[in-house]
Amino acid sequence: MTTVLRDKFEMLSNMKPSLEDGEYVFCSLPNEGSKVHNLNPIATFHEREGLAVVLEKGEAHGAGFETSLAMRQITLNVNSALDGVGLTAGVAACLAEAGIPCNMVAAYHHDHIFVPAGLADRALQLLISPAGRLRAGDAQC
Repeated sequence: MTTVLRDKFEMLSNMKPSLEDGEYVFCSLPNEGSKVHNLNPIATFHEREGLAVVLEKGEAHGAGFETSLAMRQITLNVNSALDGVGLTAGVAACLAEAGIPCNMVAAYHHDHIFVPAGLADRALQLLISPAGRLRAGDAQC
């Protein structure tokens, strides 16, 4: 059985960030039923304003959504507890210090970061580097 990590420094030092294939777009469907229809989102979230969906860029374009802010997905690949504290905060602070915007999605098995497509390689390198992990642990990068 794999140990579930809760400590910020253990989570950060054990994460194995990987850049996933594809580009994605965050979109919103109006509340009228908030059905996904024929879309195949990789994530959804019900908000007061409508159903937020994360779609593959080509699918979003084909469905008529704005696609100018294409994002890439970085999966942290660490067995973090749902009640673990500091992983996403440390990662977000590290990327913010480097001027890289990010959208965090915490799921059941993994935490995922969406960054602008043109900054994805730089973000991944920051998160992979031991110095970047250390600075993330200090909430600086």
